[in-house]
Amino acid sequence: MTTPRKRLKQGLVQVYFGRGKGKTTAAIGQGVRATGHGFRVYMIQFMKGNYKYGEIEAIKNVSNFELKQFGSPDLIAEPGEFDKSEGKKALTFAEEVIMSDEYDIVILDEVGVAISMNVIPVEPVLDLITKKPKLVELILTGGPKMHPKIKEMADLVTEMRMIKHYYSSQGITARYGIEY
Repeated sequence: MTTPRKRLKQGLVQVYFGRGKGKTTAAIGQGVRATGHGFRVYMIQFMKGNYKYGEIEAIKNVSNFELKQFGSPDLIAEPGEFDKSEGKKALTFAEEVIMSDEYDIVILDEVGVAISMNVIPVEPVLDLITKKPKLVELILTGGPKMHPKIKEMADLVTEMRMIKHYYSSQGITARYGIEY
């Protein structure tokens, strides 16, 4: 006889955004914590296609934590057709993962940036929040802004506020193993 899968008693919606560092890291930390209790996690990265961020390699070593990237491996200033196509694919995939009810926590990393840059519209994301299964925790991260309707619908909203950053105070750019 197999042991029944552990489930959350209630799945909520968490949002991490702001100009401060640590949004993706907070979401990953929540996911790693959950896997330590036997829960299943899936992270979908918007606008981070095929770049070898440190979290990709680390998550490969965490059981019950899966990750898929969509988008260009390069930072973009203006989204083109490729970016919008990748955003649409990411949304479709996110819906499949969320509605499968096979995962306890689903992380939509950088979805706020994808919305603010018009890579994807906000409406499908609002729809995912509304129709997600009751036992699925949904975590959304974004850049400096998160759409007000998403913040309104969320159960937890954390704004990462930069007080001081070595980039602006010392000119130190993104560091391997720290920012990526």
